[in-house]
Amino acid sequence: MKFRNAALSAAFAAKLVTFAPSVAAQEAGDVQVRAFVTGVLPDGEITDVVVDTIGVPVGTQTEASDSVVPTIAAEYFIANNFSIETICCVTPHDVNGTGAIAGVELIDNAIILPATVTAKYHFDLGGIKPYVGAGPAYFFIFSENVGSGAPALGINDVDLSDEFGVALQAGVDFDLNDNGLMLSLDAKRYFIGTTATFSDNNGILLQTEHDLDPWVLSAGLGIRF
Repeated sequence: MKFRNAALSAAFAAKLVTFAPSVAAQEAGDVQVRAFVTGVLPDGEITDVVVDTIGVPVGTQTEASDSVVPTIAAEYFIANNFSIETICCVTPHDVNGTGAIAGVELIDNAIILPATVTAKYHFDLGGIKPYVGAGPAYFFIFSENVGSGAPALGINDVDLSDEFGVALQAGVDFDLNDNGLMLSLDAKRYFIGTTATFSDNNGILLQTEHDLDPWVLSAGLGIRF
């Protein structure tokens, strides 16, 4: 009886293998393109006050607004399970006061282009492929406008500096078929700051250093070919 049960189990397992879809490995020369819905969750906290001629109140702090945008990630496998990835997106953010100036809009609609390149290692677990990565980033920040609350402080111009930083990354791809279609979940944490310069017609009124350090969380579909 034990022999018969073992034989039946072996036959059933063979059937499962026969009908299971084949899953392509990630090999040198492969290209992956993924389309995401992405949440960008920055900090925006003041870490240092460089210039203050307007006497901002003690306890003044700031925060940057979150943003949800479409993004594209493209990567090339330079070796089996090892790829280089870049992303394409822009994200709009406001900067608002907290603490002593809670609710005051200081910066309106700053646009960030997060130029990022990461080196990624993929773990091949069959239909599930987790990965980790890291790489340099450069934030181009443009189109920032004076917020609605800034003129009350005498401010009529604002600038956020472009900066270098580092991104750490982790995620997972779930193969949906044997033709390279996948469901992807991705998380990045950037370590990067900016300098905010608030001015009037006569020069700098306030200059502050800020941590941006955003979490960037994405979910979407991809294709490997």
